[in-house]
This record gives sequence, C-alpha cells and structure tokens, in this order.
Amino acid sequence: MDYDAAGQESDGTVKPEADVFAKAADPRLEEWRGAQSMGLLPFYRAVEGEVGPRSVFEGRQVVMLGSNNYLGLTADPRVRRAARDAVDRYGTGVTGSRLLNGTLPMHTELEELIADWMGTEAALVYTTGYVANLGLLGSMIGPDDAVVVDSAAHASLVDGARYSTGTLRAFRHNRPNSLRRALRSWREQPASGGVMVAVDGIYSMEGDSAPLAEIASICRSFGARLLVDEAHALGVVGPSGAGTAAAAGVEADLVVGTFSKSLASCGGFVAGPREVIDYLTITCRPLMFTASGVPAALAAALEAGRIARDEDWRRESVLARAGQLRSGLADLGFDVGDSSGSAIVPVWVGDVWQAGLLWNALLSHGVYTNCAIPPAVPKALLRTSVMATHTEADITEALSAFERARDEVAGPSDAPKAWS
Repeated sequence: MDYDAAGQESDGTVKPEADVFAKAADPRLEEWRGAQSMGLLPFYRAVEGEVGPRSVFEGRQVVMLGSNNYLGLTADPRVRRAARDAVDRYGTGVTGSRLLNGTLPMHTELEELIADWMGTEAALVYTTGYVANLGLLGSMIGPDDAVVVDSAAHASLVDGARYSTGTLRAFRHNRPNSLRRALRSWREQPASGGVMVAVDGIYSMEGDSAPLAEIASICRSFGARLLVDEAHALGVVGPSGAGTAAAAGVEADLVVGTFSKSLASCGGFVAGPREVIDYLTITCRPLMFTASGVPAALAAALEAGRIARDEDWRRESVLARAGQLRSGLADLGFDVGDSSGSAIVPVWVGDVWQAGLLWNALLSHGVYTNCAIPPAVPKALLRTSVMATHTEADITEALSAFERARDEVAGPSDAPKAWS
C-alpha cells in the first residue's frame, strides 16, 4: 500500500506503527534463557571478593583463570595505598570531563610515564580503553580515509572505524599478504585518501601476536599509518613490558592501550606524535564529553605502571606460568592454538554447548575460565589467562581439573580427538 505523509492510506487505513522494542524478541534469548535455567550460562555472574590467583565464586574458592590481572597488581599494597591516598586527596570523583574540570596533576604524570614507556613524543589518557579507540579513529579518519583492521581486532577498533566518517576494510587474521591486497585495492581507488592499519599486538581471545615487522613493512610500502593496540601486551612482553611493537623493534605510528589489564585499574591511552595528541585534545568528542576517570583509578594505574616497568620478575613469572598451562593442556589433548609468548591460553572447543558444558564442569572442579562464543570468536573456546602471582601448584591443580572435566564432557576414550 501507499501511505501519505500522515501515515494514512487512501481508504483511511493507518500504517502499522513500527516498534523499536520489536527486535528484543530475539530467538537467541530463548537459548540464553535455556542455558541459564540449566546453570550453564557463563556470563554476567558475580565474582565475590578480590580477583587474585584464587577467588571466591558463588561461595566457593576457585583457581582464577579468567582474569586480565596479568601482573597480579590489583592486590599489591603499593597500588592499594596509592588509590586510597588519591581518594583522601581528591575525593571519589572529579565530576567533569578532561576538557573542563576533570584534569588532575596525576593525568600529566601518567601521560609522561606512558610516553616515556612507549617511546613516543606524547600520550593522552582516556576514561576507558574502548573510548580511546573510539575517539582516536573517529577523530583521525575522515570521509576520504580508510581503516584496515585485522579480522580478529578488538571490537573497540572496529567500532572506532565505524564511528568515523571513513571506510572500514578488513584483512584476514595475521595474514600479511591479505593486508597487502587490501591496501593495494584501497590505493587503486581514484579518490582514496589516507589509510590507517589497526591491529592488536596480542589478540585478546586467541592469545597470538601480530607479525608486526611484516605489517610495518607493508604499511611503509603503501604510505599507511600503523596503529598497534597493546592492551594485552602492556607489562607482559617487550623491554620493560613496553609491548609487542617494542619487542619486534617496530616503531608504530600510534600505540593505544588500557589500564584494566596489567595496570590493575581502569582507563586507556593513546601515545604518538605530539601534533596528533594535541589535535585529539581539541577534536576528540569521546574525550571532551566523557567524565574523567576517578582519582583512585588514575593513582592505581600510575603506581602500577611504575611497578610494571621495574619488576621484571612479574613478566618472567606470568610467561612461565602461561607456558606451564599451555604445555599441560596440549598434553591433555586440548587445542591451544598459536598462543605462545602471551599470558592468554585459549582452549578451542568448537561447539557452543560443549564449551558451556566444559566451562561448567571446570567450575565444579574449582577452576574459573571465560567462555567465548561466536560471533565474538570464529568458534567456541574457553579463554584462560594467568597471573604473575599464580604458583606452579595453582596451575597443576587447574590442569588436574581440566583432565577430569574433559573426561566428564567428552568421555575418556575419545577425549583427545574431541578437542583437536
């Protein structure tokens, strides 16, 4: 039928009103509720108390293999003290954006520490890492520009590209030749503008590292800028924990990261040339119109950053415990992918329900992991990660739980092939 501007047809029939709530009748919710009723839903469940090597979950102690507290600094007395002192001095919040009343002396200290750590001219602190990527790409990528992201890049990079007025393109995960084809295709466009390549240094689900030397070389060939997100590498790899770019000897054009992993807090940053950082301060809407991070978070990140740079034993320990877990899981027949050299050890399962069953079985044996399912990942997996403060005994206990859970879910006779 044809309706007029008032939504009325010639015979007086009124056009049915569309309801934005209609999409909430999503069939996926039935599966969600079904898993919830069976106790298999691994999402939005409360962890009680401190998230350390061992935590309390639903009234019982578990080995925590589901935290990004890679260096174990959330419980460090120096970090705690810094956060308490900041509350005593500045109160619980600044109630304003960085642009107005939300910038504290700690922001400047933290930005100077990050710039020195990342080897850049300047840095800019944001309230969250997600907002940092959203604001950076939204500000730097114009209508004639493009962002080319790794297909496994973090959602904040993808959403930042979508938030911009430019073009979003992707290349196959960790495939330099795919990146080369994507950049060549962009440069062949008659009106193509600038282009930025955005990758994770270490991928949050897979735990593998980007081949940055090859990627940087390709970027130079096509005049592309390189953005490396070091969220899961900061403090863990590279000289003084400076990340994957520093470890590879690559000078990225821009480095972004978060405080919510190794730095035991919440927040994010962009580090790069002074002129770019200055430009962001006057154009980046997510920076200018978001309330500044609370003083306790800033102080905790600042103190954790100082500790992370200086205490090499934490990097050595977290990678040693990850290596112990990775080799132990592989010996049990689990597929851990190409995750060497990071604190993250994925356990690729494939089937969504089987992943939920394995997650639940592990929990019943005292091990907490993270369950990831499509579309967040190409196939279902349990994401495990370790801390510098885990002991060998913690990992040995976790591996024993994995063996028992494997046999319960897959059956002892076919367990090895079930996880390959």
